[in-house]
Amino acid sequence: MTHSPPQFRPRLLWVLALSAALTGCATMQSHDKLTNDMQSAGRSGGIPAALASLESTAKTQEEKTALLYNLERGELLRMDRRYPDSTSAFLLADSKVKEWEDTAKSNPSKLMGNVGAALVSERLKVYEGQDYEKVWLTTRLALNRMAVGDFENARVDIKRTHEREAIIAEFRAKETLAAEDEAKSKGATSSGKELNGYPVETLNDPEVLALKNGYSNALSHYLAGFLYEMLNEPGLAAPGYRKAIELKPGTPVLEEGLRGLDNRTGFTWKRRQRMTDVLFIVEAGDAPARKPKAFTIPVPTGSGMVTASISYPVIEPSRDPLLTTLSAAGTELKLEKVVDVNVMARRALKDEMPGMVLRGFTRAVAKGVMQNELQKRGGLLGGIVGAVASVATEQADDRMWRMLPGRVYVARGYLPPGEHVITVNGRQLPQPIKINGQYALVPLRMYENSVLTGDVAMLGQLPAVAAAQPAPAAPAAAAEPAARTTSSSRAVPKTMVKPAATKPAAAPAASKPAAAPAAKN
Repeated sequence: MTHSPPQFRPRLLWVLALSAALTGCATMQSHDKLTNDMQSAGRSGGIPAALASLESTAKTQEEKTALLYNLERGELLRMDRRYPDSTSAFLLADSKVKEWEDTAKSNPSKLMGNVGAALVSERLKVYEGQDYEKVWLTTRLALNRMAVGDFENARVDIKRTHEREAIIAEFRAKETLAAEDEAKSKGATSSGKELNGYPVETLNDPEVLALKNGYSNALSHYLAGFLYEMLNEPGLAAPGYRKAIELKPGTPVLEEGLRGLDNRTGFTWKRRQRMTDVLFIVEAGDAPARKPKAFTIPVPTGSGMVTASISYPVIEPSRDPLLTTLSAAGTELKLEKVVDVNVMARRALKDEMPGMVLRGFTRAVAKGVMQNELQKRGGLLGGIVGAVASVATEQADDRMWRMLPGRVYVARGYLPPGEHVITVNGRQLPQPIKINGQYALVPLRMYENSVLTGDVAMLGQLPAVAAAQPAPAAPAAAAEPAARTTSSSRAVPKTMVKPAATKPAAAPAASKPAAAPAAKN
């Protein structure tokens, strides 16, 4: 009897310590809840209120430099047109992604460990960002730089986008093989049979399967082409346009970007150009949420088979209505959907799911053994505590960059310099947009019940109109020879511009160059 207490206390302490460690993990706040609170604040108080809600969640320096925090914060600051502050936040996030890239290249096995996720919870993993978020980050940085006229650094960001995609592709191929080897050693397979009850149709619908991968997007590459074209580097612009077409085939505005490149960058065309080549980037909706869904699977233990609970994330398809048209200066431009973040998120989840299932099986086996051991050492109470801790810590990882838009559309056409009232799907923007120069990029965000207009990026100067020529007939007279000496599909991209049903009578000469080639459609 005198030896019983020393034997019992270490075992009891072991049970209590392990249970405390497991249940402590369950106190991690859901990012979905954080985002819902932030968006609720935004609906009542605007973007500054949403920003204040987010910032209130970061208390320590570690939290203030975390990847996901700065992705969300950078996007909110961008929506508030605070571009320098937004860029600073994005650069903090980018430093974390660069650390991931360096490790992926030099020591990929370090990233493949997933020790905490395998033994306790997916939420214990350090958040590395979804692969498509890593690519979006450099694209967002490029758009921020362009908004403030920093085209050279935007060029650097665009180049890093391509390099980042290559690193992601190589690492994910290695990771999948490593996850399969680890799980097979423990008796698991990647057949997906453990997903009974999972809504696999959300991962296997045609839009998801049509994507080349879960990280490349057509906007990033089309923007690369447009930026290189703005900087008069057609040799670099062509691959960007070509890659965008490969990622989103059958999209007229993307195809015209490549088809009309030579003429648009030719000396003769630029000398005669009288209207601004305008690219509209229209973003709508919100990025999707990952919702945890619980499943049960049988796992072997020393006492036979037991049932373990496993949680996997589910992403529901978007039901947001599509945008179709944008009107300006009496010209109707077709909005083409080039990115659907909901579809990309589901494709990323589909690619991640085999490894997630295998880690879940490994985790379930470990927890089953732990529960069996707790029951042996702590009796019924130990078994109950272990079971509760196991269920509490089995939470699907719901971390995602939620302030990204849900869908991105582009429209491109020629408009006369000056202020223009813009209408999207019949909805008129509250303020006119001013454009000028040879090229202009206009960012718009349809957010909640408002339209957020970003700063317009403009580059180049239109040739001066001779003083002897009367206005406004001079621009039309100057533009007409170009339409006669070049094919209409190149001089003014016919797939990018469609005449509106009615045009303002006050500006027939200005709209004539855009309307003439469209008549050949």
